[in-house]
Amino acid sequence: MSDLFSPHEPPGMESKRPLADRLRPQNLAEVTGQGHLTGEDGALTRMIASGTLGSMIFWGPPGTGKTTVARLLSGEAGLAFEQISAIFSGVADLKKVFESARARRMSGRQTLLFVDEIHRFNRAQQDSFLPVMEDGTVILVGATTENPSFELNAALLSRARVLTFKPHDEASLGELLARAEATEGKPLPLDEEARASLIRMADGDGRAVLTLAEEVWRAARKDEVFDAKALQEIVQRRAPVYDKGQDGHYNLISALHKSVRGSDPDAALYYLCRMFDAGEDPLYLGRRLVRMAVEDIGLADPQALVICNAAKDAYDYLGSPEGELALAQACVYLATAPKSNAVYTAYKSAMRAAKEHGSLLPPKHILNAPTKLMKGEGYGDGYRYDHDEPDAFSGQDYFPEKMGRRTFYDPPERGFERDIRKRLDWWAKLRRERNN
Repeated sequence: MSDLFSPHEPPGMESKRPLADRLRPQNLAEVTGQGHLTGEDGALTRMIASGTLGSMIFWGPPGTGKTTVARLLSGEAGLAFEQISAIFSGVADLKKVFESARARRMSGRQTLLFVDEIHRFNRAQQDSFLPVMEDGTVILVGATTENPSFELNAALLSRARVLTFKPHDEASLGELLARAEATEGKPLPLDEEARASLIRMADGDGRAVLTLAEEVWRAARKDEVFDAKALQEIVQRRAPVYDKGQDGHYNLISALHKSVRGSDPDAALYYLCRMFDAGEDPLYLGRRLVRMAVEDIGLADPQALVICNAAKDAYDYLGSPEGELALAQACVYLATAPKSNAVYTAYKSAMRAAKEHGSLLPPKHILNAPTKLMKGEGYGDGYRYDHDEPDAFSGQDYFPEKMGRRTFYDPPERGFERDIRKRLDWWAKLRRERNN
């Protein structure tokens, strides 16, 4: 290992360092699982080859190599490396780092500043990076497990490129285990099924798979080989039924969604419980239930969305496992509710029309006229205030004149939308009468 990751230690100390630390890559080419970034044609490989680096945000789950890649990047680009964590750092710490970077820049060397958990900084703290990014004092590399679109300032995002780190797949985790066995000089005492189970337990986390491997080696007696059941007892961790980032995850959520859409509460509850049992994040399932409420039930039962949001709040209040019952209740409610995708279909149709006719102005009679000039241009002329009209309905046309009236929303004769259909039909009749 290079001095970058292996400071000089007394004899015998090397083997006491965690396996994940001893197996840190020495260059970008050795990084596993992120070929789209560090492979021969990877984004970071191309940046290094170009001789220029810009600020970046590394977005991905834990154990995918964000910190390691940042260190390697600074080494291969010849930059000074500074690291801080947003969890433990404040404004005073940032000022010290910026001052050091400015002094270093005066001597001709630029600084790569790696900020772990950057989403933990508040908006004002995030803004403090902007001047030193703009004047080249630092090249910022921020790491986050959260969606940058929601957690980081727009100003910061506009100055940094977001690079996505993917969870390790089975192949890259297997490669890490093979490297570990070569480093230790002995195979893992696991049969084939147990080895596959250990990889699933890591759930895409490279650090986790190496930590689990260390636990297995510590527990094994001479010539002992563990099967999957024994492995689970040793590490006290269940292998997930599916990898949350892979096909099993999407297959089960698809089965859940289609069971709800198909009005089968028993099948829907079965797939929901399978995902609970596999360790799926209950709030992820809550979000999917909300999506089902607006996509497949819609206004056939307006309470569906209310029920799903209440279930999310109940889970937040009760936690796991008690709060899972609230999500189960919402799931059964959705499956037994009348179904309608009329709003979903209307939304897609309206969006296509918006893209096609996005340059058309609304008719002048429905535009406000706050100035004399606008009044002179005819803004607001002829507008009829609906509340002053019979039945509180004027029947005016609100679409752009060149576009003409369109129908996007077509409610079915089911559930609450039966009443909406009656109202729309009544208004259509009045519109025809009053416009003729």
